Amino acid sequence: MGVFVEVVLPIISVFLIGYLLQTWRRLDVRSVSAVTIYIFVPVLVFQVFYETEFNRDFLNVVLFAFLLLAALLIVNKLLRWLFRWDQQEESGMILSTAFMNAGNYGAPIVLFAFGEEAFVIAIIFMSIQSLIMNFFGVYYASRGSSGFRFAINAVMRMPATYAIIAAFFTQAMNLELHNNIVEMIDFVSVVAIPLMMVVLGMQLANISFKEFETGKVVIGSLVRLVGSPLIALGLALMMPISPFVGQVLVVLSATPAAATTTMYALEFRSKPELVSSITLVTTVFSILTLSILLTILA
Repeated sequence: MGVFVEVVLPIISVFLIGYLLQTWRRLDVRSVSAVTIYIFVPVLVFQVFYETEFNRDFLNVVLFAFLLLAALLIVNKLLRWLFRWDQQEESGMILSTAFMNAGNYGAPIVLFAFGEEAFVIAIIFMSIQSLIMNFFGVYYASRGSSGFRFAINAVMRMPATYAIIAAFFTQAMNLELHNNIVEMIDFVSVVAIPLMMVVLGMQLANISFKEFETGKVVIGSLVRLVGSPLIALGLALMMPISPFVGQVLVVLSATPAAATTTMYALEFRSKPELVSSITLVTTVFSILTLSILLTILA
């Protein structure tokens, strides 16, 4: 109960504020989201990558993200074979289970649970996960209709991509930013996470579905909230990473389905009702599953 009150409840309260605001005013979520994606998130990503030493832990986080994706893709391939899903059903399940909400949800959870050091790891993982999601997510949503080209374009349109490149370049050239610039970056980056949390609440308020495929929703939710952290735990035990980093990565891997994938599913007609259903269900039930997981790891 202590973990729920101290860690999960404050996070859920901010989501609820965004949800209630959107229910009441019906704002243009895409505009608010664009401000977050194009201004605040890139600044936060640049700050973290600029200040982070790119050591073995960093490389392990990158490797972990790709191995987790590969494992979840294999799980979905096996599920497709077992339940005889068609390609569209498989794509919808991949969008729902392989891409987690490590940013809007995972980063604040990790910050409240483990502190600033863990938050840095969370932002690195979030950035890598965003690149992965914008490439592979678009590919699986649009495969059969120039998926690879759309995927490349999606990654190159993402401002965080250029923030990472700029941070790498600044470090490689050993450039020191002026104090005023550093202060401005610090000032803007502080807003990013709370704004992302409010936007997630607003996105959840916009989710609607006419069909609820109970069987697939249950399977997808179990893969996202139970299967993913179990796979992450196995990877963390096998990889040469510290127990602390491993704990952070397991928690991030246990977050619900990313709301962004719902937009991909809608745009490319890749089972949007199924993806929306799993996104909403996993977000609600993650309150319980993350509370249990954090209690175990405490």
